[in-house]
Amino acid sequence: MVSLKILILDDEKVFREEIREFLENDDFTVLVAERPSEAFNILQNDSIDILILDIRLPEMDGFAVLERVKELYPQIEVIMITGHGDMDAVIQAMRMGAVEFFPKPFRLLDMKAAIKRTRRFIELNQRYKEVNRSYEAIAKDLRDNVGYEIVGNSKKIRQVMELMHKVAQSDQTSVLITGESGTGKELVARGIHYLSSRKKNFFHAVNCSAIPDSLFESEFFGHRKGAFTGANEDKAGWFEIANGGTLFLDEIVDMQPTMQSKLLRVLEDRKVRRIGATTDLSVDVRIIAATNQDIQSLLDDNKFRNDLYYRLNSFEIVIPPLREHPEDIPVLLEYYTDLLSRKMNKKITAIDESVVRILQDYNFPGNIRELRNMVERAIILSDGNRLTSREFAISGISPDAEMVAAKEYEQIFDLEELEKLTIIRAMEQTGYKKTEAAQLLNITRQSLDRRIEKHGLKL
Repeated sequence: MVSLKILILDDEKVFREEIREFLENDDFTVLVAERPSEAFNILQNDSIDILILDIRLPEMDGFAVLERVKELYPQIEVIMITGHGDMDAVIQAMRMGAVEFFPKPFRLLDMKAAIKRTRRFIELNQRYKEVNRSYEAIAKDLRDNVGYEIVGNSKKIRQVMELMHKVAQSDQTSVLITGESGTGKELVARGIHYLSSRKKNFFHAVNCSAIPDSLFESEFFGHRKGAFTGANEDKAGWFEIANGGTLFLDEIVDMQPTMQSKLLRVLEDRKVRRIGATTDLSVDVRIIAATNQDIQSLLDDNKFRNDLYYRLNSFEIVIPPLREHPEDIPVLLEYYTDLLSRKMNKKITAIDESVVRILQDYNFPGNIRELRNMVERAIILSDGNRLTSREFAISGISPDAEMVAAKEYEQIFDLEELEKLTIIRAMEQTGYKKTEAAQLLNITRQSLDRRIEKHGLKL
């Protein structure tokens, strides 16, 4: 558990000493300051986790202190306190990055509970940063080796990246990648290859649905010159080509049953024999297979061999459809706009917010591939440097709803209730989409989640 160091900045000596004594009884390390200049000296020399900050201070007010702290020490979480709070102060504190807001007087037990909530957030944030460093390292490897990267910051995409990284370390393990068309199965397969010790050897991709039965053995295993009519020279099969590397079998379930049994034998023996040859050749190939079909139903209908399935499915990675992680749409939109506009020698510098909103509500049956094609078409149609809904041929954009009138808040004097109502109104306005509500409030999604938990809201 994180051991927290807390700084209290308040010009009322009795008040700050009371808080210090209370918190030190819970084994927190607590420092105090009367003036902002004194506090910044402490911040410069000590690693502070939480700042308890009064709004009314000498030298500069608490909002100015908060702004400077977030600029110089963005990792510090700030709890604001005031004896003269109002609705504007609550909203301003939230937008500037404060995690909690307390009116004076308040119960010390409530402050302690707020610090414990913040402790959990700090612990989660540290773990998140560790995962993010790993994610960035994987993404860099993919950029360097594949030429492009898996784009997305959602939990589901990071889980895919984590599975890729783990299975890449075991370079004999067969992998089955499942997911709808357009989700990026081949990119994941290439990523596994280039994250593994096989990255210096060949990655060969095969579309199993495009191979006629008559050519299956020749393409997979190769042939000797004269083995059959038209065999005018020796030819290496795909297993030989990918020897030491990775063979990616896309749409594996489209392979005919007779061919499935021959493939199974190679996977079990790790040997191939060219057509017309008399000896076997040992091969060291990692198999990554993929399908966009419901493989379980094919197994139930005896259209795919159970033994081949279990041989291929030593490790499965399921790629989620885009509709299940719409929070990645803004970063995907920005990524493809930048990539494709440079390829087409166009300078696109902005995208209307309405485009993002509508795309996040769209179902995307074609997944990421469909989004990429949308962006390409929009860039082609664009006459300026800004993409709008017109270029995306998206209609039905609803106008922005106005924020609730200030008079609804005027009768509420409890700061906790003010914050609670502000969050509820933001969620209502954005159709209960947390990402958009956080943007409306000018706070992070994580900060919004903490406040929802704090107020026990069921949104």
